[in-house]
Amino acid sequence: MNQEKELDTLTYSALRAFRNCRRMYDLRYNRQLAPLEQDESLALGAAFHNCLELWYKRDPNAPREQTAANILDFIDRSYPDRLTDDRQRKNWHLIRAMFLAYIDKYPGDNFSVVAVEREFRAPIVNPETGCASRTFIMRGKVDAMVEYNGRYFIIEHKTASSINGDYIERLPMDFQVMLYSDYLGQSMNIKVAGVLYNVVAKAQIKQGKSETEEEFEERRAKLIAKSKSGKSTAKQKVAETDDEFQKRLAAKYREKDMFHRELLYFYADQFSVLHSEVWELCQQLLLARRTGRWYMNTDYCFHFNRLCSYFPICRSNENPNVIENKYRRIEAHPELAESTPADTPTF
Repeated sequence: MNQEKELDTLTYSALRAFRNCRRMYDLRYNRQLAPLEQDESLALGAAFHNCLELWYKRDPNAPREQTAANILDFIDRSYPDRLTDDRQRKNWHLIRAMFLAYIDKYPGDNFSVVAVEREFRAPIVNPETGCASRTFIMRGKVDAMVEYNGRYFIIEHKTASSINGDYIERLPMDFQVMLYSDYLGQSMNIKVAGVLYNVVAKAQIKQGKSETEEEFEERRAKLIAKSKSGKSTAKQKVAETDDEFQKRLAAKYREKDMFHRELLYFYADQFSVLHSEVWELCQQLLLARRTGRWYMNTDYCFHFNRLCSYFPICRSNENPNVIENKYRRIEAHPELAESTPADTPTF
């Protein structure tokens, strides 16, 4: 049997989980538990990634308008209950607006696409001895790889609540991009020169809803109280139509700071530090396996003011009812088996 197939897979997501909280790593990657409800921001980001994947995989000879229409149809099919489900309706509006604004913002690119959703696997090497790990292998998948001015770069698509100075300042500290670039380069026997960050903001505006008679009368009374004439010409608000909201979203995406692209180059010493860190994490992971000690990092329970998705398990002292009702068991690294959904446009 091929030795590579016997090695345990490590991914950026797994290493991040272990660095952040070993208990979380144990629950997700050893016991293969995942929350039943996906975080809404993660779901939205994944949906937009699917659209860009289809866009960059398109036949260059196919009419641009037809390709866009096919992807819009794909978005429609992805939210079949949007007429009755407010959450689906909200995300459907936003994904459509983001995609249409994106292809309008970037009608042509000054790079050539080499690969889209490219999977990689490469050995994890001890930087001191040059020997590969006999336990783990690094695997992952990059959004895209492009060639620009004769050099290779990976593209990292990101969706953000807002694109401000703090967000942009954090980009060079992205551990995931460094890891992916290095191990992708090893697996393809090429040098990845850097990363092109492709950031799209998520518009925060909401579709206007209709006003009840009671709400209208309350608002009208306040306006009359403020009016010197004691009168008001206010009319009862009606729901904003889908077309009206799409036009308002389109106008929002024409504003400044809704898109950002930044090209960053890597340096050799950055990779040497990365290799040492990854190797050390692997040794700590092996120790946790041998001892069965998966310590909880309580500082991560409310990281960035968000509750950890595994907090209910820890808080309930692993109550079986909590696990049964809030979690499901899925394979450890489903992203490596996933591809764009089968119900996709034909190009």
